[in-house]
Amino acid sequence: MGSLKKLGDLFEYQLKDIYSAEQQLKSVIPQMIKSVDSKKLKQVLNDHLNETKTQLDRLNNISHDLDITLTSERCKAMKGLISEAEDFLSKETETNILDAGLIAAAQRIEHYEISAYSTVVEYAKALGYQELGRLLEQSLREERNTNEKLTNLSIDMINVKARV
Repeated sequence: MGSLKKLGDLFEYQLKDIYSAEQQLKSVIPQMIKSVDSKKLKQVLNDHLNETKTQLDRLNNISHDLDITLTSERCKAMKGLISEAEDFLSKETETNILDAGLIAAAQRIEHYEISAYSTVVEYAKALGYQELGRLLEQSLREERNTNEKLTNLSIDMINVKARV
């Protein structure tokens, strides 16, 4: 995509970035699931993997509705967040510390996704794409929900185990 002259151009650019981010995330979540010890954390990550696939389907439907293609440059922010998570996974770490650290990595990813979806929801509304805005809002709610689950799991169990 060359120049960005209108909000619609920026909307498309941001959708491509989110699509790339979700594609990258879809490939790394299984590695995270294999690495964690906590069954509850595995379940949260597995649920999020399924949501990520659904979010990609939503983005594909949106691209069809807008008659755009969502392939472009790789999302550099997600690439960096995933690189940090993979770097953490490569460290020699005690099990409970690994789980706590992966929650931290997952929450950084969630915060990026929340920010990205918040932005495109508002762009969709400003452009008059009410139905597309509702679809994107659904993905935003899922990201917020996953972040909340990770926070609660961290507070209720993982951080307590990691302390000792």
